[in-house]
Amino acid sequence: MTGVTGVHTVNDDTVNDVDVLVLRALGIGDFCTGVPALRGLRTRFAGERITLVAPDWLRPLVGLADAVDDLLPLDARAGLTEPLGPIGEVGVAVNLHGRGPESHRLLLATRPSRLLAYACPAAGFHDGPRYASDEHEVERWCRLVTWYGGSADPGDLALRVPAEPPLAEGATVVHPGGRSSVRWPVGRYAEVARTLVALGHDVVVTGSADDHDAHSVGDVPGVRNLVGRTGVAELAALVAAARLVVSGDTGVAHLASAYAVPSVVLFDAMDPRRWGPPRLPRHQVLRHSSGRITAVHPADVVTAADRALSGARPS
Repeated sequence: MTGVTGVHTVNDDTVNDVDVLVLRALGIGDFCTGVPALRGLRTRFAGERITLVAPDWLRPLVGLADAVDDLLPLDARAGLTEPLGPIGEVGVAVNLHGRGPESHRLLLATRPSRLLAYACPAAGFHDGPRYASDEHEVERWCRLVTWYGGSADPGDLALRVPAEPPLAEGATVVHPGGRSSVRWPVGRYAEVARTLVALGHDVVVTGSADDHDAHSVGDVPGVRNLVGRTGVAELAALVAAARLVVSGDTGVAHLASAYAVPSVVLFDAMDPRRWGPPRLPRHQVLRHSSGRITAVHPADVVTAADRALSGARPS
């Protein structure tokens, strides 16, 4: 991988011109799925500084991709209406955030010499390829980079292992939380945790400090409760050293893909063909044909965990 190992944060004291400004102001999973495209941009614009617009809390993870020089903090959950700054003149702006029009307008407001993005008539932007809503998120942004003369490998998902020592080595990480509005019932996560402990797994549970569901699973006898104890770097280090990851379709699942750690990922109505892990034996996707996550049972997860660890073909 080319690029730098550290990422400089742009703040009010540094108003500089920007060579390449890239917007992807989303969460862990979104960043991970954008890594191959970011690396494609690094190759396409070799020798130029790449500034990523993303939440500041993601900075430790951004540095592990070795594809970005500077970070311009922005939390897109607060909206995309405020102008970006502080920056000077922008050479190339790249929209890896969405189809527009809001994200297009945000970048066009910086008056870049050129915008690389999907065509969006609503934003007055007619260049670029057509956006395909049924495309896998990784392939979508690689296709955009390729359209504009770059080369991006959808399989180039690997992140560097953090310098922080992991809180556990060889553990099975169970992550009940996530931003999805539809979660697998917490009682079923607890049953999976109990079964895995009985099978000899060293089970650790992760999640945000205010996630009561995660704490509930963390209270299962024999389980180590790490809820609220992992920042972004600590979570990445934990997953990188893990034996197995069990989670919903959330950022932890994408970290498992980045570190080639066997995983079981539960999906609800979201199509795994858009957000699922690479189709490799070590990654098992569970999604009932009805699209209802409650139709997946603990025994299904335990069986899938065995398949992931044994390298069986995906079910």
